Amino acid sequence: MTKAKDIARLSQITQLILDLKLADLRKAAAKRQHSLDLLESLNSAPPATDLSFVAAHQADLRYQHWADARRAEINLLLARQTADMHLARDAAGQAFGKDQALQSVKAKLL
Repeated sequence: MTKAKDIARLSQITQLILDLKLADLRKAAAKRQHSLDLLESLNSAPPATDLSFVAAHQADLRYQHWADARRAEINLLLARQTADMHLARDAAGQAFGKDQALQSVKAKLL
């Protein structure tokens, strides 16, 4: 094989790796966004009911207690997802750099 063919094949490989890393980044960002959406949905007020003032207040307190526990769970998950997204972004950045370096070598050979 000639150098041009080798470089062309390597270029295909680096592009494929870049595509995979970008897909991983998109998945990680989507998971993180889903958790953010869940957190946001917990902040909305429950719908109004025809309960008495005391019963409505008790229901609201129970909901807030449950929502606080759920927020804590989601925040832990969100921290892991944020770390995963940063790792995926770094991996995609490295793949992009490798692809660009190979494209530069390819351009010089042609």
